[in-house]
Amino acid sequence: MTPVQPTGPNLPGLALAPEDDAWRDRLLGCLLPWRLMTSPVFLDDHVIGAGRPLMFVGNHTIYGLFDTAVLFEKLYREHGILLRSMGDHIHFKIPYWRDFLTRFGVVNGTPDAADALLAQGSSLLVFPGGAREVARRKGEKYPVLWKQRMGFARLAIKHGCTIIPFSAVGMDDALDVVMDAEDFHGSALGPLLKLLNVRPERTMPVARGVGKTPIPRPERLYFRFAPPVETAHLQGRHEEEDVVRQIREDVRTRVEEGIQILLAHREQDPARTIRGRIRQTLRRVVTG
Repeated sequence: MTPVQPTGPNLPGLALAPEDDAWRDRLLGCLLPWRLMTSPVFLDDHVIGAGRPLMFVGNHTIYGLFDTAVLFEKLYREHGILLRSMGDHIHFKIPYWRDFLTRFGVVNGTPDAADALLAQGSSLLVFPGGAREVARRKGEKYPVLWKQRMGFARLAIKHGCTIIPFSAVGMDDALDVVMDAEDFHGSALGPLLKLLNVRPERTMPVARGVGKTPIPRPERLYFRFAPPVETAHLQGRHEEEDVVRQIREDVRTRVEEGIQILLAHREQDPARTIRGRIRQTLRRVVTG
């Protein structure tokens, strides 16, 4: 399916170059081995409508990359939605990496950038938990750490967005944190990290997956889309704190409920493990 191209003003630094389309398609093709390993499951994607602008709001998992790429491809190829993601500022301080993200539609996550993208009809991907949700601590699995952030809800109301809450499960079981922010900041590196203004919530953990390597175990990835939260009827009320907070809490509740639904679904899934998926495939081959 051809992605829906946003309309509106050509905004410097936010518009994607047409020549990036072929580059993006080729790179997404490289996800095939990862998709085969993780056999992603998507529940209830029928709730995704054609209205614009759309804002997808969900939970981050460890490192925030492995499952986000799968979600991006799903929406891009099957729903014609080219997600524009709000990236943490630190990504845009890293040469080459920032260029890579930009070609995929990621923008520096400022309120002004989000405001401009929604004004031109783009579909936004927002993780209110930001870097802290990505920077897992030991033993943390699928927390929703949004603090009191309400910016996404305020913007959604301002632009009359349809918010699609989604939940993701799988990656937090594919990697085990062996060193987290508390370990780093409590070690001999602590004074240096403080001097460099590296805050604990932005300190990435060290994790291992297959054996002692950082390669993630092939856990199955699960996603669920919750019923949309409409805000068109609230346009003009984005400065009313109680209205904004209600939308935020509604979305957060749907994300948290989705995580629990996915965890329960996973427990009943005979193909959760790669061995289970292989057995399932062999049975299909044998039975024709």
